[in-house]
Amino acid sequence: MTRIKVTSSSIRSIGYDPEGMILEIELRNGGIYRYFRVPVQEHDSLLKAESIGRYYAKTIKPNYTFRRVK
Repeated sequence: MTRIKVTSSSIRSIGYDPEGMILEIELRNGGIYRYFRVPVQEHDSLLKAESIGRYYAKTIKPNYTFRRVK
């Protein structure tokens, strides 16, 4: 999955697979996580958020099943 770099103190890059509804987050500490069944609207909202890190912590992490990739 291709990820794009983002401006965030906690997140390095974000990728999204619309067919699989998979959101991939690469953290600045090197961890990579895949979140499943994430609607495209949620991905769009994450990228447009005033604080990507805060949106991720409050909306993505607690609400979607994930698997650590690295």
